[in-house]
Amino acid sequence: MDKQETIFLNSAFFVIGFVIVFSIVGILIHVILSAKPARMLMDDLRIIGGIIIIGFGILLIASTRYMIPFFMREYKIHVKRLSNSFASSFIFGIAFAIGWTPCIGPILGSIYVLAASSPSISFLLLLAYSLGLGIPFLIAGAFISKFSSFMKRIGPYLKWFNIISGLFLIAIGVLVVTGAIGMLSVFLISTNTYISVNGSLNFVIAIVAGILSFFSPCILPLVPAYFSYIGGTMTEESKGLSK
Repeated sequence: MDKQETIFLNSAFFVIGFVIVFSIVGILIHVILSAKPARMLMDDLRIIGGIIIIGFGILLIASTRYMIPFFMREYKIHVKRLSNSFASSFIFGIAFAIGWTPCIGPILGSIYVLAASSPSISFLLLLAYSLGLGIPFLIAGAFISKFSSFMKRIGPYLKWFNIISGLFLIAIGVLVVTGAIGMLSVFLISTNTYISVNGSLNFVIAIVAGILSFFSPCILPLVPAYFSYIGGTMTEESKGLSK
């Protein structure tokens, strides 16, 4: 197995790690909020959740101009490097999801809120978010030789992703508060099957949110460091094999 293949497989195990965590959260949301007492509060949860999403969007936009203390903090979980690089990457992916960087929290938090307002599809929403975040990781791992030059070109424009993400969240929040997200679904796909179409639109929203998370100033600059982490693991393995 050459170095390129090893890096890609490590990226895949990393993605699997955080996909599992987010999927479990989706299942828990479904179990907790699908109970009858919770279903009776769905309209209230939808309105409150939409307002929270709008607030997250405003904070993201404000963070490009003002220093917001919450966004400047990071909760890190240190992962001990194992002898097997794939196991290390898998555990690192789990730690990545649990010790999430707060400045990307508004996007992830909005997906949690969206999942809470639609508990029947909460698992699919968190899975979709994971895919939106994970696929760019896999692409970066597959084309690592070109990733550095890509980073240099896109670096000056990273702050705009917070603005784009903020506007995206505000728009989604307004749709959730007004209940227009279901009507928009029907309009876009031209069907009267409200539940299935509404779920499809939410699924797309979650994927886009995951992609925006990857390209945020909090995640994208950390990707080269992650690949360096993989490289360090592989170096240690190589030394062990040579003994």
